[in-house]
Amino acid sequence: MSRAARLLVDALRDPEIVAGLDAEGWTALLSAARAEQLIASLAYRLEGQAVPEAAAATLADAKRAAEQGAVQALWEAEMARRALDPLAVPVILLKGTAFIAAGLDAGKGRFVGDLDILVERERLPDVERALLAAGWEWVKDSSYDMHYYRSWMHELPPLIHRDRDRMIDVHHTILPPTARPKPDAEALIADSMSLPNGMRVLSPADLVIHAAAHLFADGDLAGGLRNLWDIDRLLREFTLRPDFIAALLDRARHHDLEKAVRRALRLSKHLYGTPLPQIGRLSTADRLHRRRLLARDGWARPTHWFIRQAFYIRSHWIRMPPLLLARHLLIKARMHRAGA
Repeated sequence: MSRAARLLVDALRDPEIVAGLDAEGWTALLSAARAEQLIASLAYRLEGQAVPEAAAATLADAKRAAEQGAVQALWEAEMARRALDPLAVPVILLKGTAFIAAGLDAGKGRFVGDLDILVERERLPDVERALLAAGWEWVKDSSYDMHYYRSWMHELPPLIHRDRDRMIDVHHTILPPTARPKPDAEALIADSMSLPNGMRVLSPADLVIHAAAHLFADGDLAGGLRNLWDIDRLLREFTLRPDFIAALLDRARHHDLEKAVRRALRLSKHLYGTPLPQIGRLSTADRLHRRRLLARDGWARPTHWFIRQAFYIRSHWIRMPPLLLARHLLIKARMHRAGA
């Protein structure tokens, strides 16, 4: 069963379908939207539709929370900009904060958790010192976790601000160096775009590529419907430009991420109806990804345990070579037992 997730996808794709929902249908829809962190996006999509009073109140609350979250996200980005401004380092906003700061459709109702930024790898020591001096502190405290991030990950160990209790993830590329695809981090930074407020975001093609990489090449697809919604919104906005898809695929090949981007295009068109040219039919692997994305029952509880576990294992497999992965999991298991 994937009724709640399927209903959410259909409502985002065609808001008019909510006219036929009964109380059970509204419960399933709102539960799935909340579980997938898409409830504010749904609220904006349902503007102008007839909505029951109780559901309307829930959606209104979600919109207010999203508006407040957007303000907080931009303020946190500004605090990071001020802390790093003396370094004269290009600081590029990523993910939800980037969408909001750039005024993109993908930022409308977008839930934002941590602040994610991209900086040049050789400037990481300077960036690290500046953030620590400005009040950020390490979240991880074990020597192994610190070594793991610094040696094998595409970001510094996560930091949290001691006063504002907000986290920042400082990336030097968009996938772990141990992963099979090898994106060109220098090109990501060189082709980024400046915003009027002094911040920067990735180029349009790289925004889509990063979203696709994050969804299909760097995780277990948890929260994947939201990430795929990001891709749909970005594509609808950027494909107004002539030949954008051809340029996107050329850029994806440059970043060694054409497979992930093509899968994103196919599933975005299939699930959200993204208006794209003919991009091929869903493969068997695409259908497995779709099943994982829709793995929620009528109460929005996770289903398809085996598929979810398979994608969880896959998320580790694609991040590390087998021997390195086995060593990492063994060490983490020992740390878990020692802390129990």
